[in-house]
Amino acid sequence: MTEQHASSGERPLVAVLDYGSGNVHSVTKALALAGADARLTSDRALIQDAAGLVVPGVGAFRAVMDALRESRGDELIERRLAGGLPVLGICVGMQILFEHGVERGVDTEGMGQWPGAVTELDAPVLPHMGWNTVRAGEGSTLFSGVEDERFYFVHSFAAQHWTLDVIKPFRQPALTWCDYGTPFLAAVENGPLSATQFHPEKSGDAGIRVLTNWIGSLPQG
Repeated sequence: MTEQHASSGERPLVAVLDYGSGNVHSVTKALALAGADARLTSDRALIQDAAGLVVPGVGAFRAVMDALRESRGDELIERRLAGGLPVLGICVGMQILFEHGVERGVDTEGMGQWPGAVTELDAPVLPHMGWNTVRAGEGSTLFSGVEDERFYFVHSFAAQHWTLDVIKPFRQPALTWCDYGTPFLAAVENGPLSATQFHPEKSGDAGIRVLTNWIGSLPQG
């Protein structure tokens, strides 16, 4: 019997990647409220065997990438995705999935799961801090039932363009947009890889519903 089946019962095991990022305990608590057996961990075997992996991230793009590479967390993310296993990035944990991030003239290579750059928002006041509505993408799983709700953002940088072309008959990504000065990606759902620019763990009942929807999409057994 695997550790997942022995300990979680009906609650799927979700690993929260512990690589030195902040805000991890609130993410872990929110996942538990949403129905997961959530564990903050750097254990490589547990992360690979978990039903889902959550990658939180706060602060600067470069600092998060440096911490991921130092802990070899990037390898764990890539290994799961190579096997089609679900991963959810949050805030900077979403940003580092793109090819690179540009912050105050510093260009840092990201994980390159999605093409494009994370750049500064063109807005009169930064950071973008507070509640905002989103335009849920067609076919979104994450926003089912909360399409018209508000979510909590704290950021100055975001992916503002989407250039990945998916060839039919493969399922097109669900792209969710938000406006602050200019449009930016608030969430992406692309096969096993999903991410949110906002903080679901700080977004009240609507954020918990987003996490519940993601947990409900995880493979069973």
